[in-house]
Amino acid sequence: MDWKDKLSSLKSDLPEGEEIKTNQIKIEKKQQTDPLRIELDKRNGKPATLITEFQGSDNELKELAKTLKVKCSTGGSARDGEILIQGDFRIKTAEILSTMGFKVKRINFK
Repeated sequence: MDWKDKLSSLKSDLPEGEEIKTNQIKIEKKQQTDPLRIELDKRNGKPATLITEFQGSDNELKELAKTLKVKCSTGGSARDGEILIQGDFRIKTAEILSTMGFKVKRINFK
């Protein structure tokens, strides 16, 4: 008996669990009326993507930052209504935010 067969036989014995729901940010259109600004900035000589003019709570800002950091596979931070993504991800973040329903104002795009 192969190890794959053993694992598949154990799978039927496991209890059924709840589905894991992904965190999706739902921001009311009333809150975010102005477009988000996306621009490239240099921090200590390294490129950083800045997303500013976010209107919402700090928790919504942090969840949006987390979603963007995961989708871009990079680090960053969120504070004072501003999201900083490490690296030049202007195009990718603009596409992600557009699909989420945000209006985007592109600054210094190629």
